[in-house]
Amino acid sequence: MSIAGKVVLITGAARGLGFEYARFLGAAGARVIAGDVMDCAATVEAAGNDAFGVTLDVTDIASADSMAERAVERFGRIDALINNAALYGSLRGGRFNQINEADWDAAMAVNVKGIWNCCKAVVPAMRQSGGGSIVNVASLAATYGMPFALHYTTSKAAVIGLTRGLARELGRDNIRVNALAPSAVMTEGTAEFLGDKLDRGLEVIRAGQSIQRTLMPEDLTGTVAWLISDGSRFVTGQTIPVDGGTVML
Repeated sequence: MSIAGKVVLITGAARGLGFEYARFLGAAGARVIAGDVMDCAATVEAAGNDAFGVTLDVTDIASADSMAERAVERFGRIDALINNAALYGSLRGGRFNQINEADWDAAMAVNVKGIWNCCKAVVPAMRQSGGGSIVNVASLAATYGMPFALHYTTSKAAVIGLTRGLARELGRDNIRVNALAPSAVMTEGTAEFLGDKLDRGLEVIRAGQSIQRTLMPEDLTGTVAWLISDGSRFVTGQTIPVDGGTVML
């Protein structure tokens, strides 16, 4: 299940899950390209000597194309894409009819269109090198049906549909497309989204899990590594819950 030498693009890599993916995969020998609208210097340092960072706005296809082009220029190919970038912490929750329209549009632009853009950018290089793996980060919000954040929940449900449809389109190219559906991970984004309700929110989430502890970023890295490795070479179109046994499919 080695990932040594694989060229992996990670979006939303400046902090949180993206940072942890880069750190873990870099330590395992992957060549990491860290993309974000924020500075990725700390991520690149954590990911090791073969890593580099790019300024990436996933809502802009030209920006996504530039990320892919730089990866190919540097390493000659692209083996994997982790679509991690998402709006979460900055979104304001509330009843569905009280959600700000600008927040709704922004969630769809980043969380859904952003994945579409990045997939379009990397698939030509993956085809040229004979295949690859795309991992889209969905959420328990979609598989459970989280209320009072319908913009986020709906966007993550769209990620699951996108994953399934794209997996069927790209199977003939030996490109696998899968999704992760984690519960609330203890990241900066979760702390921002829950605000002063953080402790109570995490308590409620833990109570619904079979494994009753808070999900940490490092709890997801093994699943991600497996999905981009040859160990999962016959797995595609799947949404894998990493939620401590909240939703059992």
